[in-house]
Amino acid sequence: MKCLESLIVAFSMYSKIPMPQITWTKENMKNTLCYFPVIGAVIGALLWFWYWLCGIAGFGVMLQAAVAVLIPVLVTGGIHMDGFLDTSDALSSWQTTERRLEILKDPHTGAFAIISCCSYFLAAFGIWTEAKLPDIGILAIGFILSRTLSGFGVCKFPCAKKSGLAATFAEAADRKRCTIVLITEMILCMAAMIWLDSLRGVFACVAAVLVCLGCRRLSMQKFGGITGDTQGFFLQVCELVMAFVVILIP
Repeated sequence: MKCLESLIVAFSMYSKIPMPQITWTKENMKNTLCYFPVIGAVIGALLWFWYWLCGIAGFGVMLQAAVAVLIPVLVTGGIHMDGFLDTSDALSSWQTTERRLEILKDPHTGAFAIISCCSYFLAAFGIWTEAKLPDIGILAIGFILSRTLSGFGVCKFPCAKKSGLAATFAEAADRKRCTIVLITEMILCMAAMIWLDSLRGVFACVAAVLVCLGCRRLSMQKFGGITGDTQGFFLQVCELVMAFVVILIP
């Protein structure tokens, strides 16, 4: 029962998929991070189904790409994109660490966030117009892999502050159990990607890990640790980089 409640908490927080309303407690939040990748599995399944449908219906590449870019946003409600935009705004500021953390919490949208948003969706749309059906299996699993890495980061990386989304879930988590589960999920994802296509699978996995390490370093340098926003930033960048790697490698 507690496992089901943890799953519900994960979907309630990180997706727009309707879930039963339950009270969040320390008990049902301690394993929530273990179920974070399941949301990636839902996105991957919808993506695969969409491209299968496109193959049957003969939809053009423009429509295929547009829906492919929108699926993760619609499933998650844009929570990770919001983090990407907030972090982009903060990174554009030549301010102190404390001021950058304040910018992350600022509800107003800065010019650099808008520029980053437009640039991201333009790049994502462009690369997805080049996607072919054989690419979709690896890319679908990539949505799971990115969330195993993000959850792992919440468990193991230092938080920039004692409040906020990342700190809340990090404090509530059974870190030892979540770390073991997330690493297991990570290895399974990587094995599946490499099994589907050894060359592109390896490159996609390496790219995802490098982005994770790069974002950790960036978070430590600019913010003094990770936050929910910086983890959203990582997730968006990771998925875009994997798309470029998988689709462009012949």
